Amino acid sequence: MLNKRFVTGAPIWVDMCAPDLDTVGAFYREVFGWELLRGGEEVGGYSQYQQSGRTVAGAMAMPADQAAASWSVYFRTPDVDATAKAVDQAGGRTVFGPADVLDLGRMAGFADSAGVPFCVWQQGEMKGLDVVNEPGGLVWSELYTPDVTAAVAFYGEVFGWQTTEAPFPGGSYTMVHPADGTADDMFGGVVPLDSDPAEVEAGAYWMPYFQVEDCDDTAARARRGGGTVRMEPVSMEGVGRFAKLADPAGARFAVLQPSP
Repeated sequence: MLNKRFVTGAPIWVDMCAPDLDTVGAFYREVFGWELLRGGEEVGGYSQYQQSGRTVAGAMAMPADQAAASWSVYFRTPDVDATAKAVDQAGGRTVFGPADVLDLGRMAGFADSAGVPFCVWQQGEMKGLDVVNEPGGLVWSELYTPDVTAAVAFYGEVFGWQTTEAPFPGGSYTMVHPADGTADDMFGGVVPLDSDPAEVEAGAYWMPYFQVEDCDDTAARARRGGGTVRMEPVSMEGVGRFAKLADPAGARFAVLQPSP
């Protein structure tokens, strides 16, 4: 599963944007117990969600006419500029950057060969998330894409990802891990977009999973907080119990209560 070794190609950060951080901040406090730490002018108002003083995610206010509320996944790269060239050669495109963020690091945003957004982070003083693979933290990511084969080829060319196929009801599940890692470093899956009607309607994207201690209780708190349960909690042997949710602004994410 995800860990804080943050090898090249592995998730290193997640953040979200929404028009009103006060509303979504209250939602994530209800759901996960996160506290929103507002950023100053020196970082353009970029904020962080924290749990017991440790960072679990980033957040940015973004007018609705500029971007839809959404979560973004960042992958580690040792060289943002080289990654930008690799993205172009693999059939993707640069959305923004590359750019330095003070002395914290260097970042860029891209779209893969199917147009799905993702970001990269080159470590400076900011090494990555403080909380992963524990309650409240990022634990998994899934790419919903119209073409699994093409997606695997694209990210393999850009990051060198390797894949493993796992049995799954109705077929198999494609899991990915970094080239510098092993099967123990699996951090995500690649899923056909048409496997879930709800995802077809919403469109291809990267969906982050956050670990929770009680999936059903988390789904109930999401409803109380003004969010949406996009898929009711379900259990899968050897994996755990999970649900798909959305915050009040519409940003999609999932939660996972891992099997013991």
